[in-house]
Amino acid sequence: MSSGYSSLEEDAEDFFFTARTSFFRRAPQGKPRSGQQDVEKEKETHNHLSKEEIKEKVHKYNLAVTDKLKMTLNSNGIYTGFIKVQMELCKPPQTSPNSGKPAPSSNGCMNTLHISSTNTVGEVIEALLKKFLVTESPAKFALYKRCHREDQVYACKLSDREHPLYLRLVAGPRTDTLSFVLREHEIGEWEAFSLPELQNFLRILDKEEDEQLQNLKKRYAAYRQKLEEALSEI
Repeated sequence: MSSGYSSLEEDAEDFFFTARTSFFRRAPQGKPRSGQQDVEKEKETHNHLSKEEIKEKVHKYNLAVTDKLKMTLNSNGIYTGFIKVQMELCKPPQTSPNSGKPAPSSNGCMNTLHISSTNTVGEVIEALLKKFLVTESPAKFALYKRCHREDQVYACKLSDREHPLYLRLVAGPRTDTLSFVLREHEIGEWEAFSLPELQNFLRILDKEEDEQLQNLKKRYAAYRQKLEEALSEI
């Protein structure tokens, strides 16, 4: 796990983080596509929120909460709160055989996490995988932000350095306005695998190539023998 975690409640449904990382200012990118402009605006706002603005937003957020999952603002400007992440996996990931816990299913189960405003998307993904003792690389998974605006739904893959709790704070507590979804990472076929996994694939390919070569040599050796026997009879 990342050094941003100080404790994890393994036996509870929720994770509790105390991250020591600071906010990360992202470099400006190209013009966003239609439907992603609101996402880019929120990123820009995140870089300029003062402590008073954060205090006001946390206060308004807590007034709108209906499930008792409120946010807490610390004196240093860092706040903690809850996010809910829906699991939408095509297949159950690999878990430790001694975990005693079922693998996350693909039926849309919801997980509640208690995090800090300094926790990043990458840390949240790691925490979810650690909760279920998933042995696969975090690089194989991505956290998506699903927004509901004007009767339309926008799904945006979040950068590993974005801060989910800030997005939750800005959007408010309603999950029908903003929700988080964990999915398999949509990247190249081989890019999701670790170096040891790729090296193991190469060893398997080398073994299969050698076996195929030996079988081919045996076939031609047997064919040559029959041909030579036929020639000797003539």
